[in-house]
Amino acid sequence: MTIHVRSRAGIAFVTATAALALTACGGGAKRADDGKIDGAEGSASASADPASPSPSGGPGGDGVERPKITLPDDVKHVFEPRSTGDARQDAVLADNERNIISEDDAILRGDPRSTALSFYNTGSALAGAVDWVKKFLDADLTLTGTTRYYNRHVKLDGDKKATLTYCGDESKAFNKNRKTGKVDRDEPSKDSYVLYNTRLVKSDKGVWQTTEMLSWRGSDSCQP
Repeated sequence: MTIHVRSRAGIAFVTATAALALTACGGGAKRADDGKIDGAEGSASASADPASPSPSGGPGGDGVERPKITLPDDVKHVFEPRSTGDARQDAVLADNERNIISEDDAILRGDPRSTALSFYNTGSALAGAVDWVKKFLDADLTLTGTTRYYNRHVKLDGDKKATLTYCGDESKAFNKNRKTGKVDRDEPSKDSYVLYNTRLVKSDKGVWQTTEMLSWRGSDSCQP
């Protein structure tokens, strides 16, 4: 069986068929009544920054003490853009990055009870993150490679609520057998690209926690 590397989002809200359970858990997306993906409007703004080292935890510039995370050299991320010029929107983007990295860390360590998961997720998003890590463990899989996240758009709703939509390019990210180390290098396809729709709230600690996360694998909006 193959688990698409990072599109766990839909499992919190979308019931997968047996054939879909491990191959495309992010197969559905929540749409507004007009058929548009909620919060997906706006033009892309790409960053020229290359894949950079993952945040290591500790104070994150905002004084928040964060879980310490260090990923191996073979797991990398590219985030485009990383800055919007608006400090509040940039804070949402930064905690989204940390959330993505915390999930990869939990998968790599085989730890669905990772404290970082509950630090950056709450509610149904936390339940989905825990379940997603368990799916990798049940299949004896971990991950490797580079995932690019792009077309990241933040919509603020007051001081403590936000919507973030973005695309994920998994064409250079792969599953790896936890026991043998064998890498499953699937050929890139339309399904290598995923549209994400997330909702976040700012906690009392000042952390933008993801409360809901949906995904749509193979979305036309994210195709190269």
